[in-house]
Amino acid sequence: MELWKELEFEIKHCSKCNLHFNRKIPVIGEGDINTPIMFVGEAPGAEEDVIGKPFVGKSGGLFTKIFNSVNLSREDVYITNIVKCHPKDNKNPEDDEIKMCSQYLETQIALINPKIIVTVGLISTKWFLKEKANIGITKLRGKIFNWEGDIKVIPIFHPSYLLRNQSTTQGSPKWNTWQDMKLIKNEYEKLKNRD
Repeated sequence: MELWKELEFEIKHCSKCNLHFNRKIPVIGEGDINTPIMFVGEAPGAEEDVIGKPFVGKSGGLFTKIFNSVNLSREDVYITNIVKCHPKDNKNPEDDEIKMCSQYLETQIALINPKIIVTVGLISTKWFLKEKANIGITKLRGKIFNWEGDIKVIPIFHPSYLLRNQSTTQGSPKWNTWQDMKLIKNEYEKLKNRD
């Protein structure tokens, strides 16, 4: 717990990249730090920057519904982003910003020691699956990849993408996300039953 408090202090006082100039509150993450599963997005949005929590607002509301659709709670998992500060104008984080900030994510992963990491959207998926960086999220989502230390990585669509694609018909992004979440819930239950 002491290491976690040190990490939080470091993130709150970080000035390694230009993102710190405009941030209101760094978004460290939230949820169960003893969970076997982490969800990792790309960066906090404007509403997250004000509240200090990941995935709030419209995108966060949908994210919560996605969890509820498979009887999983946000409190059961740990949710964070690669970049902890809000990029101005909601732009994608730059490579150097990701590089500077990713050491915090690496520390979070080391402290939580998850068995599954769900990458939310293309940017976090590319960070974890560097060798597949040229493949789009549509082809990567819903598949299980082996990552460092026997951690499984499962990419899913970002909820902001789903807000722009409202259809729930079979084969649509929302329908595919529901299938992906059922897979994730199944893997989560297997881990819980093993303990």
